[in-house]
Amino acid sequence: MKKIKMADLHSQYLRIKDEIDSAIQEVLETTAFIQGPQVSQFTKALAEYINSKSVIPCANGTDALQVAMMALELKPGDEVILPVHTYVATAEVIALLGLTPVFIDVQEDTFNMDVRQLKGKITSKTKAIVPVHLYGQCADMEPILKIGREHNLYVIEDVAQALGAVYTFSDGRKLHAGTMGIIGTTSFFPSKNLGCFGDGGAIFTQDKDLAEKIKIMTNHGQRIKYHHEVIGVNSRLDTIQAAILRVKLNYLNEYEHNRQEAAAYYDRALSQIPLVKIPSRSKNSTHVFHQYTLRVEQRDQLKDYLEGNGIPTMIYYSVPLHFQKAYQQPGFGEGSFPVTEKLSKTVLSIPIHTELKLEEQDFICRMIKSFYNG
Repeated sequence: MKKIKMADLHSQYLRIKDEIDSAIQEVLETTAFIQGPQVSQFTKALAEYINSKSVIPCANGTDALQVAMMALELKPGDEVILPVHTYVATAEVIALLGLTPVFIDVQEDTFNMDVRQLKGKITSKTKAIVPVHLYGQCADMEPILKIGREHNLYVIEDVAQALGAVYTFSDGRKLHAGTMGIIGTTSFFPSKNLGCFGDGGAIFTQDKDLAEKIKIMTNHGQRIKYHHEVIGVNSRLDTIQAAILRVKLNYLNEYEHNRQEAAAYYDRALSQIPLVKIPSRSKNSTHVFHQYTLRVEQRDQLKDYLEGNGIPTMIYYSVPLHFQKAYQQPGFGEGSFPVTEKLSKTVLSIPIHTELKLEEQDFICRMIKSFYNG
């Protein structure tokens, strides 16, 4: 058995090597490295895939969040609600723009924003809510959107870990992650479900005027070269990355199927271990399993045991945002967000990716059982 990896990007590449190499070579031969035709080809295809009226590419997922908030003209001092159990980028852009991050705890089973606490976080300064679709499934968007409408708040979806997930509303409507709020943002970091070979990101919106504004903002605030209408940034998806993503988008359904099959195998093998809780599924959202995240007892000892047996693991996120030096706020110490604090001590992500083999999964599960059962 080969070395087990958290993400096997090399094997994934080898399966579609000829298509990828051909796509890159085409860009090299035309030398249209910035804003080449492959960029618009990819964004059009992605818009069709998620049924979004507009997809605007950018340099990375963090830029996508920043440009989204700039385009909505959020002002310094405005408050933005976000889950405290998430990657730092979500809070980072809020702080960089002079906005105030307002943390909210998450649900222990789905890891997503606890909507029951949402109204209690809203003040006269609140302007936006950022639900993060963590680990591969949507936050509970129907009540979030309802509260947003009631309080005239923007809802900005962070879709970096859940591109392709679908949310079902109570009336039967089905919408892709990223197409429900005023803006959706995503990342094409290499290990994402749809990843490029470097950095990349995109912004989604159903508002035509907002889409045009975002497009201008990602290109130095200009529609016409040297004519700058608004303050913008330099955040473009380069042509080579777009060409790679265009190829990989054709395989995204297959990739998601492979991840879901791997998750189902883990479920069957691990669900009978009393000290292990397998990932819960939201009743409203499909799960594309960017991560397969367990809640376990003796987490650190299990992690050491698995890694000692050649099994990589990851902890997302071991230090909650309200404990991070850069984001500490007066009055928010230990016990302020009990679920997140508990998760930081109990979550463990085990390998799940498109190339994962059954023999690898079997070995991983046997080692977990061995740790708990002796």
